[in-house]
Amino acid sequence: MSRVRVHNLSISLDGFGTGEGQSLDAPFGHAGVRLHDWFFQTRTFRSMQGQDGGETGADDAFAARWNEGVGAEIMGRNKFGPQRGPWQDEEWNGWWGENPPFHTPVFVLTHHPRPSVSMQGGTTFHFVDAPLPEALRQAREAADGLDVRLGGGPSTVRAFLREDLVDHLHIVVVPIVLGRGERLWDGNEGLEQRFRVETVTTPSGVTHLTFTRP
Repeated sequence: MSRVRVHNLSISLDGFGTGEGQSLDAPFGHAGVRLHDWFFQTRTFRSMQGQDGGETGADDAFAARWNEGVGAEIMGRNKFGPQRGPWQDEEWNGWWGENPPFHTPVFVLTHHPRPSVSMQGGTTFHFVDAPLPEALRQAREAADGLDVRLGGGPSTVRAFLREDLVDHLHIVVVPIVLGRGERLWDGNEGLEQRFRVETVTTPSGVTHLTFTRP
């Protein structure tokens, strides 16, 4: 069976995966881009933007794994955009422009389904109101034997962890303190007992934690 994988999910020292106050102008709330500075410096990120250059060290080696062998993604609605409740604007198709970086089916978890949207480059957003195991079943079917990436945000990853539906978890601990926002670990006491845990600290100051099922 295909695996469920999380990659490049950055959290602060106090466990927040995004800041408070998400808006159109502040996708990560008051955290700004501080959780992701390490990623923006990598060759992987610059390549996703159609740019040359970027760092090629350990941070890039971790970052580059995000898309290997992935056939579909699941994300929470808060990763898709800043709207809450019934859709006020169905013209909104995410933060990523006309050619999002996923190039696979993407299943957006929401209590307010809307018609699927096909984008350039092979990305199709499907808006799903279903229990997590059913959403995962749909994503696995669409992935056609490849793995399913769980793209976030932190509340979505936290919920999948609670239901023990994650096979590989890559967390990047960034040496900042946010104080408020959306926490990752709450309700997942003893998580480490289900996984083999490895850590790597890089010159950028971040620590990569990988949790992999034995």
